[in-house]
Amino acid sequence: MKIETISVRVGRDIEAATGEVAPAVHLSTTYERDLDGEFSRGYSYVRPDNPGRRALEQCIAALEGGGDATAYSSGSAASLAVFSLLRPGEHVIAPIEIYHGTAKQLRDIVAPMGVSHTFVDMTNSEALRAALTPKTRLVWIETPSNPMLNISDIETIAELAHGRGATVCVDNTFATPVWQKPLELGADLVMHSSTKYFGGHSDVMGGAVIARDRGGLSDHLRDYQGTAGNVPSPFDCWLVRRSLTTLACRVRAQTHTAEKLAHFLHRHRRVERVFYPGLESHPGHVLARKQMSGFGAMLSFCVRGGRDEAFTVAARTKLFTRATSLGGVESLIEHRKSVEGAHSVTPENLLRVSVGLENAEDLMADLDEALAGLK
Repeated sequence: MKIETISVRVGRDIEAATGEVAPAVHLSTTYERDLDGEFSRGYSYVRPDNPGRRALEQCIAALEGGGDATAYSSGSAASLAVFSLLRPGEHVIAPIEIYHGTAKQLRDIVAPMGVSHTFVDMTNSEALRAALTPKTRLVWIETPSNPMLNISDIETIAELAHGRGATVCVDNTFATPVWQKPLELGADLVMHSSTKYFGGHSDVMGGAVIARDRGGLSDHLRDYQGTAGNVPSPFDCWLVRRSLTTLACRVRAQTHTAEKLAHFLHRHRRVERVFYPGLESHPGHVLARKQMSGFGAMLSFCVRGGRDEAFTVAARTKLFTRATSLGGVESLIEHRKSVEGAHSVTPENLLRVSVGLENAEDLMADLDEALAGLK
């Protein structure tokens, strides 16, 4: 099945008892035992499993072409689930440019548990090769990266990592399975912040990890999910599953507008640089064309000037909301350096844009007027 059909059909069965076309919200926290004490209907308690969560996981796994998926209460909970696979004395490699929350987990949570980490330029395969050690058990990839949209070669990295016995996990939040399928390129796991494009409406938080196959890593993640208990509520599962039905059409429309904005900004005299893999000037453009079928709806740009000028442009926009997050129907703009902390490698004059579903001409006019305020 194609992605549009998967989005609508997988995990959205007709309710047998009522004939309901729209899935129900299953709010029960506990389930009746059989007379012999068993749970023949498949559910015992809401933490290990829930009908709505099971439906959501089935759909997400199918979207990424995986064998199994586990859903979590946030994207951060999903990344921590992957890090839970590591044991004291082992080593993880992650990109220098990475979502700051993921890097903070490695420094503040994973490292004190005895797992070492190395941040490398993941666009440089030789840098990765040099960082691999006999203790490396996980290579974490974020491509396109946040917020400078750097592109890492998933296939090459997977080959290098697997040659040293390491697992590869790709944060596919920016690209979504609409534009990129990391499992087909050799990754073992794919992670998503479901809060973003999967939820798509800035009203639900969640995360997911997809495994290539059932068993092995999938079983460990399933056990961790039920034991740690960082699971999404039944209503959150329902909201995300509901939004997945429009994932493909939303992401395609947002990407179409993002491409227009990127080219507009690339030509603007008050813009120093645009970070968008769809531009031929982007250093990862050729690789992006190879491993992605589209370039996504995220872009960043550096205004001419510094921090003050970036804040001025963001403040002057009228159709872009100054807010964190991404993937919603409304366009957002944010000065990333100010939220990433001391370890940030983001330029001071960079603004990150999450392109929504507004009219492209309206958004370009808004940015043009905001940029006109610069000297």
